[in-house]
Amino acid sequence: MNKENVRRKIVIIGAGFVGSSVAYALTLRNIAHEIVLVDIDRDKAEGEALDIRHGMPSIGDTVVCAGEFSDCAECDLIIITAGVGRKPGQSRRDLTAENIGIMQSVIDSIKPYYTGSVILIISNPVDVLTYKVNEWLDIPNGRVFSSGCSLDTSRLVSCLAEYFNVSTRLVDAVVIGEHGDAQIPVWSAVRIAGVPIAQYCEESEIIWNDRIQNDLALKTKKMGAGIIKRKGKTNYGIATCACDIADSVVNNKPAIFSVSSVLHGEYGQDNAALSVPSVVDASGVSRTIPVPLSENELADYSNAAGAVRKLLAEFK
Repeated sequence: MNKENVRRKIVIIGAGFVGSSVAYALTLRNIAHEIVLVDIDRDKAEGEALDIRHGMPSIGDTVVCAGEFSDCAECDLIIITAGVGRKPGQSRRDLTAENIGIMQSVIDSIKPYYTGSVILIISNPVDVLTYKVNEWLDIPNGRVFSSGCSLDTSRLVSCLAEYFNVSTRLVDAVVIGEHGDAQIPVWSAVRIAGVPIAQYCEESEIIWNDRIQNDLALKTKKMGAGIIKRKGKTNYGIATCACDIADSVVNNKPAIFSVSSVLHGEYGQDNAALSVPSVVDASGVSRTIPVPLSENELADYSNAAGAVRKLLAEFK
């Protein structure tokens, strides 16, 4: 069969704000032929599927429908968004106990039909849940991973573009570590129009110092909480990131994202899942590409791994 004619199928577990937004973004970009929404509330899943499908005839030929866990068999990608969301004032770690229970129930429901699909986790806390799902399924490395710091990276890029008054297309940056309070902007890796940030600032006579870095890092870290305070949830940003990642998986378009997978010695860490720049393709995370870190950044990464390991020990 011609590769271009292969019928791609994505199953999304959870038809809440995030799951339905992911389905809508995927449909707009015509990434898969079939998108199946699975939710404990079947009526909710059917309503979201119908609402998305009715606007699609003039855009593409994606089929969006409600389904069951049995639809996970022979699909290309399973995206798990099920879980409780953060409320104002909550951290992602506050969701650990409840969402581990929900995730275990989801994985138990997937297992009878699982045929080797890549699994992308979006539910929080993503690093803890990524590790646990790998543990429960015991499948090849990289087959299970999460959106990790991909959204944090996008947020940092937006902050830098605003600070330098340039298009986001001209900004290259990465956030690694925990998707949460222990996220780490890698300042040495930032490029503006291809130029290292320190050099760019010197040549453009733009102020760049530790205070500005700390301000931008804090602004990036607090963006999610700020959105939740204003509208009660975050859904569009993560949906866009998930859509880009899904395209790399289901259409085998290798690309680099800062996503979370189980560590095997990256930055000297293991027995945890954290974000590191990774090549994502049809196999999931095919390899990681750790960028050089300063001593402080290495220490921060070690602390982030320790925090995730502590949470995992509490819920072992």
